[in-house]
Amino acid sequence: MRRGLLLLLPVVLLSAQQRNASPLIRGVLIAREGRPAGEFSVRAADNQVFQYHFDAKTYVERDDRLVDIPRLDIGEKIEVLSDEGPASAVRYARTVHVMVPAPPNRPSSQGRYRADRTAVDHFAPISTLSFAGVVSRVGADWLLLHTREAGNQMILLRRDTRFLDNGEQVEPAALQTNMRVYIRGGRNLYDEVEAYQVIWGQILEPR
Repeated sequence: MRRGLLLLLPVVLLSAQQRNASPLIRGVLIAREGRPAGEFSVRAADNQVFQYHFDAKTYVERDDRLVDIPRLDIGEKIEVLSDEGPASAVRYARTVHVMVPAPPNRPSSQGRYRADRTAVDHFAPISTLSFAGVVSRVGADWLLLHTREAGNQMILLRRDTRFLDNGEQVEPAALQTNMRVYIRGGRNLYDEVEAYQVIWGQILEPR
């Protein structure tokens, strides 16, 4: 009986780890199976392994193009935004972003001032900043985000900023005040904060 409890302990710990894992995980894709729905595993920088469930509604992006999980290569570095499953330790992957490094000697982005992307300049920017909070105001090319940690934060909206509602891409007009959002972004040449992705929906609602 005691031996059986010891064998069960790792399973219980893994279950607790999965259900209490952060909604945002970055790591290396180490396994995937299933089409159009299935599961995949990611190894984080601290060597923890996280398993996710995906389906046809999971938003997957590589090189600024939509793909699906079966097309991802083992060993690719990815960023996963997930939600807890209703009755399983396996979290549900809302969005998956392949973290593609920028090519050498690529000119720095100038945010909303730069020209439209060409076939050569098709690489998605790599986020270095992330914010979570409530949208206080929205302008044509900016939003004011109220955060718990840093107060109000002005964030610029680029021509290629992606807006995701529950993992599905929507038009910029769908963003409204008083929405609770998660933002991936970085800084431009003028040290201004820009949004690469603005994400909202049930995944960000308090439990």
